[in-house]
Amino acid sequence: MCDAGRVPQPNPRTLAAEELILSHFSLAPMHPIEERVRLAATNGFAGIGLYVGQYIELEKQGLADGYLQELLAENDVCLAEIEVVGGLGIDGSGGDKAATFEAAAWRMADRFGCRYLQVIGPAGERTGAAKAFAALCDRAADHGLVLGLEFLPFNDIYSAADARRIVEDADRPNGGVCVDIWHHERGARDMEMLHALPGELITGVQMNDGPIVPEIDDYYTDCLANRRAPGDGEFDIAGVVEVLRASGCSIPWSIEAPSRSGWAEPTAHVARLAAGMRKFLA
Repeated sequence: MCDAGRVPQPNPRTLAAEELILSHFSLAPMHPIEERVRLAATNGFAGIGLYVGQYIELEKQGLADGYLQELLAENDVCLAEIEVVGGLGIDGSGGDKAATFEAAAWRMADRFGCRYLQVIGPAGERTGAAKAFAALCDRAADHGLVLGLEFLPFNDIYSAADARRIVEDADRPNGGVCVDIWHHERGARDMEMLHALPGELITGVQMNDGPIVPEIDDYYTDCLANRRAPGDGEFDIAGVVEVLRASGCSIPWSIEAPSRSGWAEPTAHVARLAAGMRKFLA
């Protein structure tokens, strides 16, 4: 039984709109799970995202089930999001890694009641991509998951419109698009594409900030090294929040800000992420 006045552990699948999730990569990929959960709780995040690769390591250490469940419950934080299945899964270009990550994702969803699974390309030919994504959605539905297909300017799902075409061709009720503001601002940067997204197709949101001009020429390296807390960069966060709210989507907001400097000072970094995003949601 919870202590008097204590907020109970949230249910990942019934999180209120605009609850905050501490995305996995806001901290280093293998950041200690105890501090990951503690920092989320201390800063008022309802849940965390967890990379499948770290979960597999926790399984090897015997920490993935009972220990992790107790850790989450003690801190009143849920495991809400699973990162990430690549290549649109085993029926796409994901190969053996996708098969391994899918199997682990299903174990995570069954054990923790996770809401959401992140999916990325490359997609390849459009018809095949839709079939692969549809099949992945069907497998995920057996475990109660919704999927978010993330557009990434460094692969062939470049924009929100590209992701939307695959999702609509797949036509699955648990399939949708993930809107990461970094890839919007550094990619097409076309607000009309976001305006055009139906709210029911927006299943994931990832917020962060950064400079408009890249600090590192290589896109992939830059996006994993130099993201900032909301309000600490030049992105149109207020505009994106307005568009997403107007769409009618009612999902939690994941804060994903990989940052070499932030990873070096995780306590201050996570606190700044939470405080910065709340200013835009107030």
